[in-house]
Amino acid sequence: MKKVAVFGKPGGGKSTFSKALSKATGIELYPLDLIEYHKNGDKVDKEEFLASYNEILAKDNWIIDGFVSLQLLEQQLEVADTIIYIDLPYYRHYWWVTKRFLKSPFLKPEGWPDGSSALKGTIVGYKVLKLSPKFWNNELLAKLRKQNSHKNFFHLTSVAELNGFIKTHDGAR
Repeated sequence: MKKVAVFGKPGGGKSTFSKALSKATGIELYPLDLIEYHKNGDKVDKEEFLASYNEILAKDNWIIDGFVSLQLLEQQLEVADTIIYIDLPYYRHYWWVTKRFLKSPFLKPEGWPDGSSALKGTIVGYKVLKLSPKFWNNELLAKLRKQNSHKNFFHLTSVAELNGFIKTHDGAR
């Protein structure tokens, strides 16, 4: 495991999971939200973002956390040797988006850029979750499995599986 792509729907614990995996394996973490947005919450220029993104993909080791677009995900999956699709039940995603918002006045959400609006992020999270069944579905899962059958592919569907994966890879340096 050298190049790890972690992705899934909003509120699935990707950032928390990726941070724990980075700590357990010693592989550097690159949260896409921190690359896509400036510290004040404004979006980075597209060319600047793509330059940073491609620089990360060229590195020998990385964990990339997040989803920007299908095109960039496909590029990431081509290079990755380990693919982790976090796909918890919808109620869990909605609850964790809500919980992240409720905690935001006291604790910056994991993987979020400084200055970003928790309210705006929560609304976007709800909108994306509402539309998610059209994209994040069994057809996508089958496509991902088929296209990446020669790679380490993990479809994590429960909190126990998330925690178990970290425990299994703790100290895997």
